[in-house]
Amino acid sequence: MQFRTACIESLATVYPPEEVTSAEIEARLAPVYERLRLPSGRLELMTGIRARRFWPHPIRPSEAAAEAGRAVLRKTSVSVEEIDLLLHCGVCRDRLEPATAAYVHGLLGLAPTVQIADVSNACLGFLNGIVLAASMVEAGVIRSALLVSGENGRPLLEQTLQTLAGPEITRKTFKPYFANLTIGAGAVAAVVTSSTRLRKDQPRVELRAGVVRTDSAANVLCEGDTSGGDGLEMMTEAEALLEAGIRLAGDTWQDLRAATGWGAADYDRVVCHQVGRAHQRQLLEALAVDPAKDFVTYPEMGNVGSVSLPFTLAEAIAGGAVKPGQRVALLGIGSGLSSLMMGVRYVA
Repeated sequence: MQFRTACIESLATVYPPEEVTSAEIEARLAPVYERLRLPSGRLELMTGIRARRFWPHPIRPSEAAAEAGRAVLRKTSVSVEEIDLLLHCGVCRDRLEPATAAYVHGLLGLAPTVQIADVSNACLGFLNGIVLAASMVEAGVIRSALLVSGENGRPLLEQTLQTLAGPEITRKTFKPYFANLTIGAGAVAAVVTSSTRLRKDQPRVELRAGVVRTDSAANVLCEGDTSGGDGLEMMTEAEALLEAGIRLAGDTWQDLRAATGWGAADYDRVVCHQVGRAHQRQLLEALAVDPAKDFVTYPEMGNVGSVSLPFTLAEAIAGGAVKPGQRVALLGIGSGLSSLMMGVRYVA
């Protein structure tokens, strides 16, 4: 996938106000830890996640996504009249029908001519949305697109804590639920348009190329579903998923190098999907990328699904970790198993 003029013109993030630490989660699991003789502190030690954030009240994905949407519409130089497409790219959704994008559209008061759709691909959905929107921009099908995602991992965490409190849980049956304890919440939004619509000196993330690989043989390694009411449930074979993911990422990285002509040394920064310490370390080792180039948010945000990678990119730019003229590798991966990587350049 090669791009000529498509760019991310603006990004906006939403931090949920409530912090929940790994220590607090383990305090709630204290009876289970004691019965199974598990050492406290292992959650942060194994993942590098000190905390994650949640909304202190029930919130629908559309409401979180719309909050990010409003934030990016306040920042963008693209007029709301130029937005022809709205994509909701989250794992979480309000319900099966209608599209969560329909609720976001109403909350934002967008024009009736705006096309809406949900893009769902586990933690990779937002990057998939960027590719779809950028392709439509370059084909002249749309002028600009608004992408949003609102993830809320609290129902999954609460359901997991309830399940782990059961007397039938053993060390072996505890393991598939461990990844659920790393999940957080947050929201992000982006405006994708053509750089030809912008001033030459206007800040933007220019898209150079993207590549994708899918290993559907690994589609049973992480599976999630509803669990009655607003509950969620997810089971993860973490070690097998990590191994398959690193292998797939290595192949995708080679494809990206060929598509962009940029090697590992040519990138000033890398932004990965935010899973945790082990994933980041092994991924960067496999790709022979200097860890000093990595920018992370997982220690304070946990894994926020489809929000994680674009959220981290936005924070890297806002905090000055990505500087004008620098090249950035976006290294996306999602259960299924699918990897999408992009080479981009920040211009300001």
